[in-house]
Amino acid sequence: MTIRRTLLALSALSLPATAFAQYAPWPAPPPPPPMMPRPAVAEPWMAQPQPVNPQQPWQSPAAQPDRAPALEPIDLPPAIEQGVDMIYIDEELVPRAVHDRNGPFADMNFAAWSGAPVDLFTSVNPIYTDLRRGMMKYQQTWGALPDVPVPSGPTLKTGSTGERVSLLRQRLGLGGGDSYDAALAAKVKAFQAVHGLKDDGIAGSGTIDALNRGAEYYEQLIIINMERAKRLPAPEEQAKYAVVDAGDARLSLWENGRKVDEMKVVVGKAETATPMMAAYIKYASVNPYWNVPPELVKDLIGPRIVAQGVSYLTDREYQVLTSYADDAQVIDPHTVDWQGVVDGRVDVKLRRLPSPANSMGMMKFMLPNYFGIYLHDSPEKDHFTKNELWISNGCVRVEDYKRFANWLFDGYVPKGKNPKVEEEVDLPKPVPVYMTYLTVQPTASGVEFLPDHYGRDAHLMERFKTQLLAAVRGN
Repeated sequence: MTIRRTLLALSALSLPATAFAQYAPWPAPPPPPPMMPRPAVAEPWMAQPQPVNPQQPWQSPAAQPDRAPALEPIDLPPAIEQGVDMIYIDEELVPRAVHDRNGPFADMNFAAWSGAPVDLFTSVNPIYTDLRRGMMKYQQTWGALPDVPVPSGPTLKTGSTGERVSLLRQRLGLGGGDSYDAALAAKVKAFQAVHGLKDDGIAGSGTIDALNRGAEYYEQLIIINMERAKRLPAPEEQAKYAVVDAGDARLSLWENGRKVDEMKVVVGKAETATPMMAAYIKYASVNPYWNVPPELVKDLIGPRIVAQGVSYLTDREYQVLTSYADDAQVIDPHTVDWQGVVDGRVDVKLRRLPSPANSMGMMKFMLPNYFGIYLHDSPEKDHFTKNELWISNGCVRVEDYKRFANWLFDGYVPKGKNPKVEEEVDLPKPVPVYMTYLTVQPTASGVEFLPDHYGRDAHLMERFKTQLLAAVRGN
């Protein structure tokens, strides 16, 4: 256990604290000695993160003067294309489609940001193929409609008449007239459903703005997401793997190229976005402790102890520790100057014992990586039912940890020997998890556009405007 924790903690040293996992399970240790060996770097996409500029804690070294600002709140190697590429912690997780950008398929002139059917020449992830087919369906339906601008103005709905209604009918490919009838309402509703709008059949300002962006705008978004999907594995490359999609806040489980299950997840908010990365889930921490972040000790728990006494801790099964090491000693909370903790003069280490109320839930799924990211259970199930899914500090909370664990462990859920003691259980075989960000989802009828919670798409469309427009226009 000590070796694992030390490896994970050391690998995350160069990152800002806010890029660490939510409720980091241990504090950053002192910097390693200068001669400490570092993991070998096999490819640019596997390069270790570089130190952060303290004046610009969110500025990635990958953001060059001639490029848009950093899109991701983590350090990225210069070879990484922000908002698109994925960091592969283990080289064997790199898909062939990524390797082939510098290999034999590079001669096939598949320019970046193209809609070229890569899957006709090399095996790629099924999501890529579904998006490419969705692009074709989109072009045949919404892309084939006349690009007639509709002026802004009052909301249009059933019963409305006038010139703007006439233009709206033309824009959606309906016959002449200036009446907002049932046919127009149905067409507006269908457009809204595809383009991530409330599908009420009423043409308010949001719907008019989306129509006026034109089909080319949305086709560029599809291509951006096809590029992201290229970074996922082909069926023969990984027989069993999981995908965390921060765009849709879903965890999907894949076997032999087919999705066999999925569930909701809570992912990072915009300022602490869940990174696009791939790593092996190697073990689970059953009945995990929750090591309380220092800022919560000072700002939340400390004031409550001052007001209510140490019973606040004991009633909730918190312990005060000398450190977060395995040999840490438990301290009598009565001996701590809690007002000093609140004032910032005293530093203490708190952990909460395993329980259903623990913020880590009943299990953590550990994937050793530079960023301290992991998946875990959560006692706060209301977030899933209310779709409050973009609120974490980077880590991923799973909706149904038992179902996920049962899949990872090939048919059983480890329980641990003591419900009050954290225990690490190795998977029968490490399982890859790919964390991506898809703001366009393939559907049976084409595609569906989602909100861009991390604000990446607009930056990419601006940065690669020429290439993207050439791709959608077939130039």
